[in-house]
Amino acid sequence: MATSELNTALPAQDAVDLAPEAGRVTLGDLPGRDLDADELRSLVASIATDPDSWAHHVGFDDDERVYASLHRDAHVDVWLLCWTPQNDTGWHDHDISSGAVAVVAGELVENNLAVGAGGVETRVGAGRAFSFGPEHIHRLNGALRGSVSVHAYSPPLWRMGQYAVSDAGVLRRVSVSYADELRPLD
Repeated sequence: MATSELNTALPAQDAVDLAPEAGRVTLGDLPGRDLDADELRSLVASIATDPDSWAHHVGFDDDERVYASLHRDAHVDVWLLCWTPQNDTGWHDHDISSGAVAVVAGELVENNLAVGAGGVETRVGAGRAFSFGPEHIHRLNGALRGSVSVHAYSPPLWRMGQYAVSDAGVLRRVSVSYADELRPLD
């Protein structure tokens, strides 16, 4: 990885408004190939601004995050996730997939590991979206009960990595299926 890539802002810090992004890429006009991070951000914005397509899946549970698969094909995977402050993904990556997140209600908290500093927290409120490449490692949780987000991944998720940091500061990765609910390992 080039030094310039290491010095770039964190993707959630570059979150953009949904409205200008919506409509450039939709489920009805997918290009039949893997999408890049910018296209994924447009796709989640389009879906987020069409609540009739997902509102019937919304629900909240402090013990188990509520989520629903909205679309999956050979090139893209789309999910609706519902959050409370108790819902926490733990540290994870998306293996070879790029991704995007649109917050449609409430607020999400993204944390990124920062060696020597513990972590960097970024809050993303309703009406904002961000995207990231497959190298991105983060941890998400709902800042507010009733937070809702749309996530898209390309190529579709198959495996993900979950991370735990020991008391000694040692990081370890565990490979998990995309169908498993992410929870903290620590």
